[in-house]
Amino acid sequence: MAEPTYHDRVRPEWIDYNGHLSEPYYVLVFGDATTHLMDTVGLGPERSGSSLYTVEAHVRYLREVGPDAELEVTTSVVGLGAKKVRLCHELRVAGDLVATEEILAIHVTDSRASPLPDDVAERLREHLSPVPDYAGRAIA
Repeated sequence: MAEPTYHDRVRPEWIDYNGHLSEPYYVLVFGDATTHLMDTVGLGPERSGSSLYTVEAHVRYLREVGPDAELEVTTSVVGLGAKKVRLCHELRVAGDLVATEEILAIHVTDSRASPLPDDVAERLREHLSPVPDYAGRAIA
């Protein structure tokens, strides 16, 4: 199955004093990509009453992104447990990889960690991919 893909465009208010996409907006876009994955597999307050909470993240900023750039984020599920999901997001502009984010998320219902519903876990399994070479690294 194809990886979920989220699209957005850099807004003027996201540009910093250097004329490039400001650091927090990369994370905002990655968060929207996580929400897109949740919608794809049937998670979220409107659909299942539950959510994914990010508990750890590692972002790599690889290239600068300019004003009005078209953004494309592909999301891979690279790990899945009873209550947790490990994701890798890859942000591209015009086909060039500009940033990555690896996250560990916990499935939460009513503000408490809880097992993923069986149907949601099955849909997440459909998106399982090999772990990219950049994932799992520590900052050195």
